[in-house]
Amino acid sequence: MKYQIMIGMLFALLAKRKMTANELAAHFDISPRSVYRYIEEMIVAGIPIDVARGAGGGICISDAYKLPRGFFTREEYARTLQAMQAMESEMDDPVLRAAIGKLTAQMKSERLDEAISGNILVDSGAWGSERRFSEKLALIERATDEREALEIDYVDRGGERTHRVILPHLLVYKQNIWYVYAFCRTRSAFRLFKIGRMRTIIATGEKFERLPFSRKDIPLSFWTDSEKCVDARFALTKEALPFAEEWLGVEAVYEQDGKKYAEATLPDDGSLVAKILSAGAGFIVLAPASLAERVRQEAEKIAARYTAMA
Repeated sequence: MKYQIMIGMLFALLAKRKMTANELAAHFDISPRSVYRYIEEMIVAGIPIDVARGAGGGICISDAYKLPRGFFTREEYARTLQAMQAMESEMDDPVLRAAIGKLTAQMKSERLDEAISGNILVDSGAWGSERRFSEKLALIERATDEREALEIDYVDRGGERTHRVILPHLLVYKQNIWYVYAFCRTRSAFRLFKIGRMRTIIATGEKFERLPFSRKDIPLSFWTDSEKCVDARFALTKEALPFAEEWLGVEAVYEQDGKKYAEATLPDDGSLVAKILSAGAGFIVLAPASLAERVRQEAEKIAARYTAMA
């Protein structure tokens, strides 16, 4: 019975995208405490359900989420749809009707190996969460094109989580990272949001009129005057050259006395040392000396951890 209720809760959330614990408890005739217990089990199982507290909060699943590929066999899809359609014919329930439509779309989409949205194609490889991200990106691209407001739960770089309604105006891609330039109703101003930091995205159905903005208004440097920047110089081995060209741009790389170097002004935002270390031993900081020392210290910490595990 518990698992039947959990499946029912999953389909209810897929249909409505957001419900309160009291609504779910009343619908399935269980206590709110049981709702939270079942939700916790579903989260542990890998379903990206978020519990947002406070005004405008609730239990929700992002509109970018779809059932995992292979969740049902084709026969199981057919039988489930038949049962749901029989129920809907008796109940005339719009929520159930919406769930049927989404399940049908999911079944059809399982033949695709790539997520395609408008002029954007995102590879949905087998590792990590690429498929989930591509679905998130496709949702935002559609909302930008159709001028639809989105309700998001956003986690900033400091770990603070906020609930916002945004009006997406433009997708931005830089340094292998996707952003959306959107008007934020919470801040009453345009903001650049990193798509990877959006935990939940819900299409509100609300249409908006595009607000005037200039491309020059978009903060493409991605850091503010209050943040520290460093003028860095690197020595490169042959193995590190592709990394430097992709990260800093080919124009930042030059040759001197038969050796490769790179120079760039970079935001020292807390992730710079980790980015440098990700390049491996062939990407060497020459200046400033303080940055080179921080990289050395962090590398020693990493080496010590692995030595302790041996």
